[in-house]
Amino acid sequence: MGRKAVEELDINAEELSTYLHAKHSVYMDYQGASYYITDANDQYWRAQDATQLNEKGHYIDASELVPTLSEFLTLPFLDGASVTDVFPEATFYASVKDEA
Repeated sequence: MGRKAVEELDINAEELSTYLHAKHSVYMDYQGASYYITDANDQYWRAQDATQLNEKGHYIDASELVPTLSEFLTLPFLDGASVTDVFPEATFYASVKDEA
């Protein structure tokens, strides 16, 4: 899990899938909530609530795990809406990995 970049990504809906395949994660802010969209072991995709941590200090899941990115982008986990549905109102940020 990386930290949320300060500057917004300049990305359109068509570029989001390509971006996620290359970078593996992104933060999405939507209606006052923040989500961490990421792959799990380079195979499954999910969204996590970036405002809540579990006992291990990881974000809690906000969606189910699905096997493909295209399936995830249309998964209605946001009160019946998907990332694709809310894209015009959402703001995206890179996930920045700290150097060790």
